Amino acid sequence: MQFVKKSISPQSIVFASKDQISCDLAGEAAILELKSGTYFGLDEVGAVVWNLIAQPRRVTEIRDVLLERYDVEADLCARELIDLLGVLHERGLIQIAEGRTDDEMDC
Repeated sequence: MQFVKKSISPQSIVFASKDQISCDLAGEAAILELKSGTYFGLDEVGAVVWNLIAQPRRVTEIRDVLLERYDVEADLCARELIDLLGVLHERGLIQIAEGRTDDEMDC
């Protein structure tokens, strides 16, 4: 399956795809992409992000939560968060909505 690559910005709204199931594994996350049958694992910080995007959230909201929880430089946090979200999107695990409201999203 091929996914259209979308650019992720701080204002993008991201949310978990319907085509996956996930579970907590001792503070980490295991995700199964249902269409391909591919598993994907996330460490503790990735699991925090994954739990946050169970509901649609703006990237800046996720970044702010991470900055509150972890001792990390804001620019580094934003870059690594966008990188992670990009990987999750490429694997079909999340969807991206650029600046749309909750009512406009198909989630």
